[in-house]
Amino acid sequence: MIEFKIMCVAYPGKIIEITDNIAKVDFDGNIMNVRIGFVKANVGDYVLVHAGLALEAMNEEKARVMLETWEQLRRV
Repeated sequence: MIEFKIMCVAYPGKIIEITDNIAKVDFDGNIMNVRIGFVKANVGDYVLVHAGLALEAMNEEKARVMLETWEQLRRV
């Protein structure tokens, strides 16, 4: 019997709007409200999110590398 373990894998989303500590984040066209109180982030930055909280902010270059990796995994 094969046993699978499920884990959360973060996917970068781009901040398109910020109001107080809530950001609207675009994940490939899916817009979600995300709490950003734990990170320093601005409109245009990318964030990794878990359970509605941004855990890491990153620049476009780092996000691009991650998004390219995701794209390669989709093709497998």
